Amino acid sequence: MNRKLAFSLLFVAAQTVTVPAAADTGVRIVVPAHDIARGETITDSDLTYATVPGTALMAGTVTNLAAVKNMEARRMLHAGEALRADDVRHPIVVTRGQTVTMLFHAPGVELTAMGRSMGEGGVGDTVTVQNPSSFRMIVGVVSAPGTVVATGPASPSPSQRTARN
Repeated sequence: MNRKLAFSLLFVAAQTVTVPAAADTGVRIVVPAHDIARGETITDSDLTYATVPGTALMAGTVTNLAAVKNMEARRMLHAGEALRADDVRHPIVVTRGQTVTMLFHAPGVELTAMGRSMGEGGVGDTVTVQNPSSFRMIVGVVSAPGTVVATGPASPSPSQRTARN
């Protein structure tokens, strides 16, 4: 009986003792060191780190300085606020309506043609370019200021699809 009582007391004591939870050290995120205006190119001196609880981390929050270095602010970025990946973009080097050089690569052949950009983008972004002589739309990747490497034709418009049927 003495043994049962000791076991019961030990069981009750084990349930009431609370073990301190592991300290949440947080997650280190990138934040602007000062306000950054829309369209400004971001440098190392514009950024710093802050620590937030892991439970407060939103999807897309930037945790690495290199991910946003030399990018352009899409909107006004306020000092100390969490920086998200969609708050920045590559600096625009091709603008809508700009005449661009289209490069076409095929095994053993490289062609160039002039076209008109139907959108804007930075290096690595995809834009649509209109061939001014045939009015066909070509999709390409911006490779340099004023230069787009063609990746294929743009999807035909609904009127073009029905005309072919």
